[in-house]
Amino acid sequence: MTKRVGIIISGGGSNMIALVNEMQRSKMAVPSVVLSNSPDALGLKKAHDLGVTTAVVDHRSYGKDRGAFENALHTELVKAQVDVVCLAGFMRILSADFIALWDCKILNIHPSLLPDYKGLNTHARVLSSGDQYHGCSVHLVTAALDDGPILGQAKLTVAKEDTAQSLAARVLPLEHQLYPRVLARFLAGDLSRLDLSL
Repeated sequence: MTKRVGIIISGGGSNMIALVNEMQRSKMAVPSVVLSNSPDALGLKKAHDLGVTTAVVDHRSYGKDRGAFENALHTELVKAQVDVVCLAGFMRILSADFIALWDCKILNIHPSLLPDYKGLNTHARVLSSGDQYHGCSVHLVTAALDDGPILGQAKLTVAKEDTAQSLAARVLPLEHQLYPRVLARFLAGDLSRLDLSL
């Protein structure tokens, strides 16, 4: 039976587009819903234009009640009969309770070579540290931030002239290549690590 994938975004959704395009091309899975915590997320229109069902669960409507927000997210995923969840630029931290509901079924893309530089501002932190390499990682989501098993990484060499902005622009295409490939392997039951050097 073909797996159904839910994608959760907060912004423009460029990784969502890469995932949907590959699912529609290869038929490896069905993109069953694109969810956002922001009604203004530009990725919602892009998903609609790609023919994917969209839904909004606005976190602001729930105030500080994260449990209610996550229950609403869970409800939308269940309604869409989702088997696997892909976080693609989703800028909220999910609770251990929510992750337990989707144990070993949530993937995330992160713009660093994990375990280095968990959290935000990864490109600037790489430059501040003088690192030779930078890139992105796809990992299984666990209760600890950016800490689950790494399923894939793509790496590039940091240039002397790089800024945080140029690094972000160079890493993003790596994300678009890595995430669909890791998802395809994951859906096939392959949890071995994929490494790309570009």
